[in-house]
Amino acid sequence: VQLQASGGGLVQAGGSLRLSCAFSGRTFSNYAMSWFRQVPGKEREFVAAINSDGYTDYADSLKGRFTISRDNAKKAMYLQMNSLKPEDTAAYYCAARWSFVVGVPPRDYDYWGRGTQVTVSS
Repeated sequence: VQLQASGGGLVQAGGSLRLSCAFSGRTFSNYAMSWFRQVPGKEREFVAAINSDGYTDYADSLKGRFTISRDNAKKAMYLQMNSLKPEDTAAYYCAARWSFVVGVPPRDYDYWGRGTQVTVSS
């Protein structure tokens, strides 16, 4: 399995970004998918997860601003981020778990893509 995250960039506070994660190598619908983020010196933080049926889970602090989705036909996952804040600045990673059930801790995930940097200016 290979994952490729994209869509990061520099945005002003209050703006929006849409991240994408391209999946290749296996049957996408067999995998629960997730977004994590990390800033230097801190642990990787759960953002959101989605299973193949579209069940979603979010970090409590991000509910209402971030929306996770996936397109099984395109083997892709997305993260729509609205009302961005400077504290959302981080490297964002997509991850895949060979399971129908979403996970929250990073250790639940089998495959990781390289991060895409999101920087929110005040």
